[in-house]
Parts: sequence; C-alpha cells; structure tokens
Amino acid sequence: MGSKYTNRYSDEYKRDAIELVRSSGRTVTEVARELGVSSESLRGWVKKARAAQDAGSVPAAGPAGQSAADRDEELKRLRKLTAEQAKTIEILKKATAFFAKESDR
Repeated sequence: MGSKYTNRYSDEYKRDAIELVRSSGRTVTEVARELGVSSESLRGWVKKARAAQDAGSVPAAGPAGQSAADRDEELKRLRKLTAEQAKTIEILKKATAFFAKESDR
C-alpha cells in the first residue's frame, strides 16, 4: 500500500518536469523549487526516466508517437509559462513588501 501522495502529479506533469531539468541546464533542486515540488521527488522521476531510457523501454520524452516538433513546441510553451510565472512571483514579492511596510506605519 503506497503513500496517499503517490499519484499526486500526472504522468504528463512528471514528463514535463523531467524535460525541464534535462533541457534547462539547471540543477534538479533549482527546477524543483521553481515548480514547487520536492527535490527528492523530482530527482526520483529523473532517475527513473534515465533508467527507463537506458533500458530502451520508454522514449526519453513524451508519449509514443509524439514527434520532435511537438515536444519542442510543448517545451517552448512551458518555458514561456515558467517565465510568466517568475514575473508574477516577483511582482507578488514586491507587493508583499510594499503592503508589509504600509501596515507598519
């Protein structure tokens, strides 16, 4: 019997996160922090995907039949989304600091 969190993330989400680690050149910890997932979970997903790739049983990215162009387009979409979310986070941090300063007055 597994943990209640075992199926918390979809397979598609895991594949996207793994691809982000592989393509971004950043550490697993950095990507995990950005995505809001446990670094140990992401590290396990990457390790499992690498083992499956080495065994030749599962393609490195995406479901069977997904073309390289489709993967590239999805990766482009995810990078754009990540950049937008990073901007939103920065704005929220600044707003939080501003309102915290205002409430001290």
